[in-house]
Amino acid sequence: MRFLLLSCCAPCSCAVIKLLAETGEKFAVAFYNPNIRPLEEYRRRADENKRLCRLYGVEFIEFEYDNERWQALTAGLENEPERGKRCDVCFYMRFKRVMDYAKANGFDAVASVLGVSRYKDLAQVNRAAAKASAASGVKYLQIEGRKGGRQELRMQLIKELELYNQRYCGCKPPAA
Repeated sequence: MRFLLLSCCAPCSCAVIKLLAETGEKFAVAFYNPNIRPLEEYRRRADENKRLCRLYGVEFIEFEYDNERWQALTAGLENEPERGKRCDVCFYMRFKRVMDYAKANGFDAVASVLGVSRYKDLAQVNRAAAKASAASGVKYLQIEGRKGGRQELRMQLIKELELYNQRYCGCKPPAA
């Protein structure tokens, strides 16, 4: 089975990418994060994810940066808290786009690391993925990114590889 791994950033995905690459899984990393602002921050995260993929010999697919569409879809939800309704819309938008790409390009499934961060609700991520899966007809693979030593490996890799570790999800930069 060949699948796409939807990645939000290198720190969240490093342990999963390392383990999948080492076990010989057939996958590519999909970077579709129109929620990240400003553009300079988006670029930095994309470049760091690309560097990580090169390190492990994994194909990296960068999607378009369509922050205007993301803003239109999340309009009226700007003041939602982390894990709120804005996240439902954002996760679904990203999963649907990546699943449509997977279907058109011969991938069998989509997995993600969007729920790895302690700031995210894994059940919320999985609900959005299930909804996008039903709409696209592409299977969603739930991959555990926190348990079984993966969180510890993730923290080790962040330090060892000197990964850029951002201070916020993407849609709401911290106040200066």
